[in-house]
Amino acid sequence: MAKEKGYTKRVETSATGTAERTIQTKDVETDLLFGKKNYIYILSGIGLIFLGMVLMSGGHMPSPDVWDESLIYSPIRITVAPMLILAGLIVNVYAVFVKK
Repeated sequence: MAKEKGYTKRVETSATGTAERTIQTKDVETDLLFGKKNYIYILSGIGLIFLGMVLMSGGHMPSPDVWDESLIYSPIRITVAPMLILAGLIVNVYAVFVKK
């Protein structure tokens, strides 16, 4: 895990004079917080959230003067997109709690 690198010298200058210090430094190897499987789950959850947001935003009206309820309140916007966002959040919570 931790291996010793050695000693380094640092020279510091102050108003009273120059002081030389010897400092011991170590290289520490750290592991990633999550495993590969966790990161795949996290990315897929983010993808589901993004897809839900895109579907919820939908298209545009053909004319700014016309109010078309079938475009605004379509089943994709009011049911499918929120379900995808919730599924993405659930996948991300699962990705945090699953073991490496």
